Amino acid sequence: MGAAAAAHAERLLVQAIDARGHARVIAATGNSQLAFLRHLVASPRVDWSQVELFHLDEYVGLAADHPASFRRVLREHLVDRTGIPTFHALDGEGDLDAVRRTVGEALQRAPIDVAFVGIGENTHLAFNDPPADFETTEPYLVVALDEACRRQQVGEGWFPTIDDVPSRALSMSVRQILASREILAMVPDQRKAAAVAAVITGPIRPDVPASILRTHDRTTLYLDQASASLVDPGVLASMRG
Repeated sequence: MGAAAAAHAERLLVQAIDARGHARVIAATGNSQLAFLRHLVASPRVDWSQVELFHLDEYVGLAADHPASFRRVLREHLVDRTGIPTFHALDGEGDLDAVRRTVGEALQRAPIDVAFVGIGENTHLAFNDPPADFETTEPYLVVALDEACRRQQVGEGWFPTIDDVPSRALSMSVRQILASREILAMVPDQRKAAAVAAVITGPIRPDVPASILRTHDRTTLYLDQASASLVDPGVLASMRG
C-alpha cells in the first residue's frame, strides 16, 4: 500500500513541478504514514528542491524534540531525507494565534497541489475530531482532542499513558484540506477498519469527519486488506476509476 501510494504521489509531484516549476504539498504523520514516506523519499524522479511543504497538525505545548512531535517526525522522515528547502512547521509551543496566522497566510497564497493525509480510529481528519467543523474557512484551528484520539496516540506507542497526551492541538481545517487539488489518504491496519467502513458507507456528517473526503472529486483512498476488511468488496470495486 505504501509503495503504491508513493508511486501515485511521485507522479503528482513530478507533474506539478513540470507544469508550474514547483509543488506545494501538505503532509501528515503518524504510524499510518511512515511506510508511504519511506517509499516516497526514495523517489529518483522528484526534484525536492522545488517542493514547498506545509504541516497538517501539531500538538499544543509539545517540545519540538519530543518523539511524538509531528514537526520532528516530518523533519526526520521527509525534510531531512530529501532536502526540502521550505517547510512551514506549526510551532505548538509558540503564540498560537501568530502561528495560525503566519502559516495560514503562506498556505493560502497559492493552491496546494496534493495533500497526504490519514484517517483516525475515531474517523478524524487531521486533528478535526468528531464532531468536526465543516463550515469554517480558517486555514488552521486550535482544537480539543477527544479521548478516543488521545488513546490512539498511546496505542501507537507515541506516549506512555493518556495523561501524557496533550489535550489540544493545532489542526488544518477540513475546508482547507478540501481546497487541495488532489488528496491521497493512506489508511492501513485492522484498527482502522471500523473507521474506514463508516467513512465509505455511512452518511457524510461532522460526526464522521473523514466522510467529507467523498465530496472531493480527486481524492484517492489507499487501504490494505485489513483496513478494508469491513467494507463489502462490491462497494470497493464500485469506487475504483
